[in-house]
Amino acid sequence: MRLERITVDPVVCTGKPCIRGLRVPVSRLLGLLASVESKEAILEAYPYLEAADIAEALTYAALLAEEETVEFAR
Repeated sequence: MRLERITVDPVVCTGKPCIRGLRVPVSRLLGLLASVESKEAILEAYPYLEAADIAEALTYAALLAEEETVEFAR
């Protein structure tokens, strides 16, 4: 699968995956969603983002979750 809206550039946000090079890290977007921010509220707060950016961030997170197993302490 090719992700077209997520970019990685060593000089932008220290190389963290960002949305279209806009200096909005994917992790920030995912954190907002995890804190129960609505997609509409995110798009209002970040008017330069598009709904497709949020969808691709979620796809990226799903791909990462499939790649790695994290063991939790009991």
